[in-house]
Amino acid sequence: MYETAKDLINKAKKIIVIQAENPDGDSVGSSVALEEILGDMDKDVVLYCPVEIPKYLRYIIGWDRVVSDFDTSADLAIIVDTAADVLITKVLETRGVRHFLETHPVLVIDHHTTASNLSFEHTILSDDAVATGEVIYGLASANDWPISAQAAEDMMVAIMSDSLGLTTQGVTPRTYEVVGKLAALGASNSTIEERRREFMKKSPEILEYKGQLIGRIEYFLGGRLALVHVPWDDIQKYSDQYNPSMLVLDEMRLVEGVEVGVAIKTYPDGKLTGKLRSNLPVSEMIAGYFGGGGHQYAAGFRVYEEYDKIVRELIEATDKALQNHDDQAT
Repeated sequence: MYETAKDLINKAKKIIVIQAENPDGDSVGSSVALEEILGDMDKDVVLYCPVEIPKYLRYIIGWDRVVSDFDTSADLAIIVDTAADVLITKVLETRGVRHFLETHPVLVIDHHTTASNLSFEHTILSDDAVATGEVIYGLASANDWPISAQAAEDMMVAIMSDSLGLTTQGVTPRTYEVVGKLAALGASNSTIEERRREFMKKSPEILEYKGQLIGRIEYFLGGRLALVHVPWDDIQKYSDQYNPSMLVLDEMRLVEGVEVGVAIKTYPDGKLTGKLRSNLPVSEMIAGYFGGGGHQYAAGFRVYEEYDKIVRELIEATDKALQNHDDQAT
């Protein structure tokens, strides 16, 4: 399972690690973990993301080494935490990058179950894991690569972020085993959590804004679908402090009767992004209706369409997904 990835990495001298344009704790943690592991193997590693790392993720040691200039002198590109063209649009639109990806070996390390739709040749290493950090641990341990205490912490950050502290449905016995091994290598979740909480503190302005978002939530399908809209003005004003979607998304699915929570952001160029969280295993199916993907309980999509039309289609897609789930359960 790991042989092709191992061969690609062993042959490369300089590696660029690419995150999508929606960085999260898993993508940042996985990137800096790769930097630590591959750096200890005498590889020259460049961390790249087309957007600035949000402030709420800056509890992750090494976030400040992520650059926004694409280094075309690399021998190998590793894309972490996504296998979807739509999530690396800004990467592909950067001058010279598509040509680089089409003419150099590309390794994708991901944990999503959605099939890859990247529009260039690539090798994918994917596993049924709760986070990309868990897949990276498997790769490193299978090949007896060095895992320093810092690399162990980075992978623990990735796992804890995507699993919401080991509470999501995707957590498996193997996840607990990996976390235990990372702790034995020197990672301390209490230390990570202390830093994370410090960076997660909200200003009075953000708390007030959260109240506004809660007041905007709409309910459809008899209360089974909760939806909130985050317009461009909000994104400009608040996203540097905190991701607006994540202020309310998990709380939305904890409302009585709600099975699916969706936050839709709208941008001035006509782009809409949707982030889904669900209590039933339907998120991936709903996102797939719009060409997106992810997990059964957490997924996302990106489209260029009118907001009202997407809302209508979202209600329809959610209704079908819920009916399909209900039919299978009976």
